[in-house]
Amino acid sequence: MAVQNKTAPVTIAESTLTIENRVATLTFERDDVRNALTGTALCDDILATIDWANANRDVSVLIITGAGKAFSSGGDVKAMRDKAGMFAGTPTEIEAEYRSGIQRVPAAMHSAEVITIAAVNGPAIGAGCDLACMCDLRLGSEAAAFGETFVNLGIIPGDGGAWFLQRLIGYQRAADMTFRGRIVRAAEAREIGLLLEVVEPKKLMSRVQELAGEIAAKPPQALRYAKRLMKLAQRTELPDFLDYCAALQGFCHGTEDHAEAMAAFLDKREPSYTGR
Repeated sequence: MAVQNKTAPVTIAESTLTIENRVATLTFERDDVRNALTGTALCDDILATIDWANANRDVSVLIITGAGKAFSSGGDVKAMRDKAGMFAGTPTEIEAEYRSGIQRVPAAMHSAEVITIAAVNGPAIGAGCDLACMCDLRLGSEAAAFGETFVNLGIIPGDGGAWFLQRLIGYQRAADMTFRGRIVRAAEAREIGLLLEVVEPKKLMSRVQELAGEIAAKPPQALRYAKRLMKLAQRTELPDFLDYCAALQGFCHGTEDHAEAMAAFLDKREPSYTGR
């Protein structure tokens, strides 16, 4: 399907993309293969959606979820066995396929300017687990399950999962999941910080939409700057980081949305933001 907006069109091949009240929702529609990221067009759908959302000032939050029983099963194991598709060829050729294929997803997710929320409706396995970890927030249904299971197939997280997972739950817990290749169910995922909340399956999307709506109601430009700061803080020394904070804060103080936020606070009314 295609979604038109003021900035650019985006074409989605095997997902649906909707937008309402500054919240976009990307839903994988490949339940026939449990929303596998390899052997489908889902990676291209993610890339196109991130580009679109970054350029679209009418979007503040992007929800990613899967239709059917799974969030995403990750890689196509049958194709791995048969050495087909991206798994065909010499080691050098397979390396090139990873670089030009699925590794574009973590790069794109890491560059997302909007807030990303994974609505984990079911199993998130392998690259599917890693995709959920690439999001800013994760909410799951009671049917959610996470598996950094690459070692069970004699491979490693080739999509950057080892980078994301330990930043979420710490090295020791990430090492436990990675070295044992075990499945973490929803309750444990909430306990160790993989999930922010666990809700009943039928209530997952309504709760995620509620949270997304609360975030999207904030000043749009300040949201994008706040996310930029959160990402920058992970890789910048404090003195340089504080300089950057001061520069962005100076800009924020000059925006119409800041003036509106102050006026609404003092007038005890709901604000109305324009993104300017």
